Amino acid sequence: MKMRSIILGYLLFCSVASAQTGKIDSSEMVTLRIDPQTARGAAVSQVFSEVEFIPLETTKESLFGNIHQLKIVDDNYVIFDYDTKAILVFSKDGKFKSKINASNIQPEKNGKNKTEFNSFTVEKENNINYIVVFAHPRAFYFDLTGKQIKKVMIKDYYKQNTSRDFKIANNSTSIRPDFKVKKGKDSTFYELGIINKTDSVGYFPYNIKRYETDEFWGSGERFYKYGVENEMFYLNYYSYNIYKASPSKLSLAYHIIFPAANSLPNDFTTNPVYVKKRGEYFRNNPKIFYGLSNTYLVGNNLYLKMHNYGWDTGMKKALIYNLKTSELTSVQDLEPDSLSFFLPVTDASGNFYDFINNGFHMYENGYFYTNYSSLAMFTFKEQSEGKTTKYPPSLETYFKTQNKKSNPIIIKLKPKQN
Repeated sequence: MKMRSIILGYLLFCSVASAQTGKIDSSEMVTLRIDPQTARGAAVSQVFSEVEFIPLETTKESLFGNIHQLKIVDDNYVIFDYDTKAILVFSKDGKFKSKINASNIQPEKNGKNKTEFNSFTVEKENNINYIVVFAHPRAFYFDLTGKQIKKVMIKDYYKQNTSRDFKIANNSTSIRPDFKVKKGKDSTFYELGIINKTDSVGYFPYNIKRYETDEFWGSGERFYKYGVENEMFYLNYYSYNIYKASPSKLSLAYHIIFPAANSLPNDFTTNPVYVKKRGEYFRNNPKIFYGLSNTYLVGNNLYLKMHNYGWDTGMKKALIYNLKTSELTSVQDLEPDSLSFFLPVTDASGNFYDFINNGFHMYENGYFYTNYSSLAMFTFKEQSEGKTTKYPPSLETYFKTQNKKSNPIIIKLKPKQN
């Protein structure tokens, strides 16, 4: 399955009555010239100081395919599996707790369509976290035991909630994706807005009908809590720029220049020859990077991941760039060592696809979280036979009681700062 997505216009907006169009500050922009193929591998212990493998309990009820979405809620792992269209809750040590799927949702009267959802969000009300899923025309609230608490109309939910907002600066500032500003009968749409108590600023205005007239290839999330308090990284379509959103402004932090063989044409977003033919262009030019993802800053280390149409496993597309030394490390070429019990920390080097598809699910409280399948884990164990004689208790039990068809493994990694 190729990693690509064409955005067709699933958008729900929270609007304000007035705002100004902001100017992007590029006064501190840093230009990075990066040739991914020159990146070298490194031992796992050179990059990370802690590695933990967390098997997820496999039962008849908890068995699922893959981790499409992962969040930590009240010390629990909440997972959405696209294959089974289910949300599963596991404790921090991997014990299965509950499951939410379409059978938990009572269909609408005279409903002709099968109940289905494709993701979840988390809402806090009265200091209690709820899992919220959207099954048109309602939003359903569940607690962590999988019990449905309430349901509301989606239109009413969005009048009352700003769940897509990212709160920073002690919740005094919101960074809002797809920011809508109403002026009388007219509206202006921005890629993002920075909303404070005193003013609101929008950046990158666009025509709402653009999804009907062109193709937009996404490379994953466009907003990242990247490790610095009160700041976020933002990525735009068809761009190698990394923007930094703070309480007061949006600034251009890094401008990346890749080799010509990997780079989009300079006029890719302006020349009409590419309109409605962007997918065709990427298919014909499989080495071109159409976007970035997984942008995090940990100490001096800038993490990033590039996306292209092709599946050339020889291409290095997940990198760590040291801003101090310019050293370039390839994540897919990290060498297992005693810190990781001689097991890989991603499946990128083993012709598996979880890390290629998803990268790091998140960076939270100083740790990266990723995953791979039990098929990959047992394959890696066989390959590392004889290199270690002792695994941690959870892995010992896992290897004795599970098999290649068991649930995926979460990998928790603490990156070094320099």
